[in-house]
Amino acid sequence: MLNKKVEKKLVEQIEKEGYSSSLYLAMATWAECNGLEGVAGWMYAQSDEERMHMLKIVKYVNERGGQAVISGFDKPPADFKNVKTLFEQVFAHEQKVTASINDIVEVCLNEKDFTTHNWLQWFVNEQIEEEASVSAILDKLKLLGDQNLYMFDRDIMGMRGQQPASLE
Repeated sequence: MLNKKVEKKLVEQIEKEGYSSSLYLAMATWAECNGLEGVAGWMYAQSDEERMHMLKIVKYVNERGGQAVISGFDKPPADFKNVKTLFEQVFAHEQKVTASINDIVEVCLNEKDFTTHNWLQWFVNEQIEEEASVSAILDKLKLLGDQNLYMFDRDIMGMRGQQPASLE
């Protein structure tokens, strides 16, 4: 049976993962409308991945005797200054998600819910990868400055380590 304090934190994380998916979808739309097909593809793939994270938590909560709650998500921003600012916002957002996952880990340890603590290690490792990936993208954008985005946009999907699923 899932500890109630842990369940509450996981349900809160469901909302955060859902918002992440919506945020990256909004970013994909902005990129696509600004001729940045590669960035849009990267963001669409991120959106799908965040939705998968949300579903993973939903299923875990339900399987462990809790009840997942799907709440509404805040509306994400729709306009972004430029690609560098966009990825700076992605990095800041991923850092918030990391802090939230770490908070759940702390509650698990305090409540002696070692099963959930063990299960959460996948998310801990995922956040390490997410932050490293976005940090590498920001490093590339710093090298480029504010121009020459054509090659960056063309090559960004190779920086993901995987190709997005087809949307057709």
